[in-house]
Amino acid sequence: MLKVLIVDDETVVRRGIVLGMDWAAMDCVVVGEAANGEEGLAAAERYNPSLIITDVRMPRMDGIEMMRRLRERDCTAHFIVLTAYDEFDYARSALRYGAADYLLKPFRDQDLIAAIARVREKEGAARPAEDTLLLPKGDKSKYVLQTLNYIAAHYADADINIATIARHIGISEGHLSHVFKKETNYTALGYLTQYRIHTARKLLADCRYKVYEVAEMVGYRDVAYFGSTFKKLTGMSPSEYQDRCR
Repeated sequence: MLKVLIVDDETVVRRGIVLGMDWAAMDCVVVGEAANGEEGLAAAERYNPSLIITDVRMPRMDGIEMMRRLRERDCTAHFIVLTAYDEFDYARSALRYGAADYLLKPFRDQDLIAAIARVREKEGAARPAEDTLLLPKGDKSKYVLQTLNYIAAHYADADINIATIARHIGISEGHLSHVFKKETNYTALGYLTQYRIHTARKLLADCRYKVYEVAEMVGYRDVAYFGSTFKKLTGMSPSEYQDRCR
């Protein structure tokens, strides 16, 4: 069962989500509410939700900052972001911190239900990235699991490298490289590239974003390099891939 936290400064919206949805039918339970990012941060630490539905613009602390701080604390919750602003910067920031989806206000109940269903698909797989990227089955060491989680949370950071990952989990670059390669058959940066392109494919298939926007969302400053990497791994350019998904 998904444990859900609702964070929105508009009481009518927040209570409408809590009371207006058939949570039991979706195998979910609302464990808490919060009226701003600060309250949301405290509630997330208290209730350990598996899904956080959050507004973006809120007093005291906005939703993006709350997401950033939770990711820094290794929070693994899924996020569905609510916003009244159809702007690329908001989508990019939300995706940077691992948002599963975002909805424009006002949204229909069916839109939120569909977004939650997509989260449930991710939650249902023990480790969807492993299945998609064909990592060897079996238990992974804590260092490898921490690396996988760090990449999942920070893949949109263009400056991520083996040094930043090793520093975060507290081991040497050499040891991390050895252990990760042994257990996954990937180098850490090779896996990062695969993860970025896998995420880019989903964003391109969505058709809401231009190629250069997707490139930036998944951590590439150079759209030409993104294009060549994408084609190398998929056999087609990002534009060709997106056209096939329309």
